[in-house]
Amino acid sequence: MGLLFTPGLMSVPAFLCLILGCLTSSLTPLTAAADTSTAYMLLEDYDFPMGLLPKGVVGYDLDKSTGKFAAYLNGSCSFSLEGSYQLKYKSTIKGSISKGKLTSLQGISVKLFLFWVNIVEVVRNGDDLEFSVGIASAYFPIDNFEECPQCGCGLDCVNGQVRKLGTNPFVSSS
Repeated sequence: MGLLFTPGLMSVPAFLCLILGCLTSSLTPLTAAADTSTAYMLLEDYDFPMGLLPKGVVGYDLDKSTGKFAAYLNGSCSFSLEGSYQLKYKSTIKGSISKGKLTSLQGISVKLFLFWVNIVEVVRNGDDLEFSVGIASAYFPIDNFEECPQCGCGLDCVNGQVRKLGTNPFVSSS
């Protein structure tokens, strides 16, 4: 069933506005759906692995003209990687993103010896990622970040808990 146009009830410009309004409102959801992506997809669009962010990012904002972004977690998050690196993420992570470069980072810190220091920059150099804390930096293979760590247990998770390692037969509790 189509719309009926009665010349005496509505002017032609008003009728065209009504039709255009209906068409525009019916197209808006399609456009919005095409633009939906995740923070993990955003990282991949800029040549970063998704494992730079922990599981559980609930949303993000991006200003495409400046590259400024914010990623949101349900709360703060911490975990250990490889038993030696302790990381903390605040509930909001901010910075600027461009192809192969994350700069002016806020909200991510790593424990070095006894002190927590902020990771301020991540740069992709071929198959390596360079993490900078300002005065020092370290390189890690990009393959180490294919999987997203989980808050609380990092990459050693079983049902959301730290995986228990096997017992050492040479250690006695008696």
